[in-house]
Amino acid sequence: MTARAMWKGAIHFGGMRVPVKFYAAVADKSVHFRLLHEKDQVPVKQAMVNPETDDVVAQSEAKYAYVTEDHDWVVLDEEDFDAIEPEASREIDILHFLPAGVIDHRWYLRPYYLGPDGDEASYGALIKALEQTGREGVARWVMRKKTYVGALRLYHGYPVMVSLRHDGEVVSIDELKAPSGRKLDDKEQDMAAQLIDMLAEDFDPADYENSHRERILDLIETKRRGESVKLTPIKQREPSDNVAEALEASLKRERKSA
Repeated sequence: MTARAMWKGAIHFGGMRVPVKFYAAVADKSVHFRLLHEKDQVPVKQAMVNPETDDVVAQSEAKYAYVTEDHDWVVLDEEDFDAIEPEASREIDILHFLPAGVIDHRWYLRPYYLGPDGDEASYGALIKALEQTGREGVARWVMRKKTYVGALRLYHGYPVMVSLRHDGEVVSIDELKAPSGRKLDDKEQDMAAQLIDMLAEDFDPADYENSHRERILDLIETKRRGESVKLTPIKQREPSDNVAEALEASLKRERKSA
């Protein structure tokens, strides 16, 4: 693996200990900008300012405050946060194992590849155990002063840890209003099924590039060359209130493109 490890720990379950390295499985591809002073093109920096005096406030002089539902201000400082930090550890504890796939995708937060950290034998044994049982582990660990819960699973034979959201962060579907609307007739249902079948494909990430990012990079390159920017607005289809007509039009488009 040529990627650089971002953290090290050891997976524990039963009497087994597997030293592993964490590697980022996703990368930030956002286009980042600097803010400039329009007058002289000098980069500007952000600062905290007292709105009553316009004086710049140093970080060491700032305090955190939480506003309660009763509008009380609770002031905290760095020592308060230090007191509640979890104890630093390199241990990754497997709490229990679940059948593969039972964790809903809404709980997924961020994936990490797990590579061996010296002990190839225990690393290989972990992979074999996950393959043979068809299960995934629920783990807890402390990384960079924060406690995480994650799902340990295999991806194409490679162990992956996916950090999970905590209870209360995923909105229950029960809070949504049930779908409503008239029932489709047999002809409309048949056309809808035909349309879905015509659009059926295997998932290929290359088909879904970040067009907004590409447009921004094209814009930057155009400006760098000193050329004028030509606006190419994206055409929007007019919505139709007639379901049958909309389905028929969609089927004709797909048959023509096929």
